[in-house]
Amino acid sequence: MVQNPDWMNGMGSSIRRGIQSLREVEGAVILTCDMPAVTTAHLQMLAASGKLTASLYGDKRGVPAYFPRTMFGLLLQLEDNRGASHLLSSADTIALPGGELDVDSPEDVSHMNKLKER
Repeated sequence: MVQNPDWMNGMGSSIRRGIQSLREVEGAVILTCDMPAVTTAHLQMLAASGKLTASLYGDKRGVPAYFPRTMFGLLLQLEDNRGASHLLSSADTIALPGGELDVDSPEDVSHMNKLKER
């Protein structure tokens, strides 16, 4: 497992650290850990695309997203405080129902649990 000692500098620093650690891969799926709607099947579909592919939720393209190796150079140039969302503006998409829900606080957990009860 790769850790980023500079995580406090922002998302870009974490993405760069992860990409720098990869060897002999065709691409990478980038995701955050606070999106409960993400499934293994969704991640597999992204990776199987073989090309730049973002998740679509609401009207937004975002992570999880698959980045082919040809885009690693751009990912390595990200500014510390900026993620890769700007690279996804023309990406193909795969729908992620419920993808807009992310869990950042105890209130978000309560909201998520209420949605499960429906």
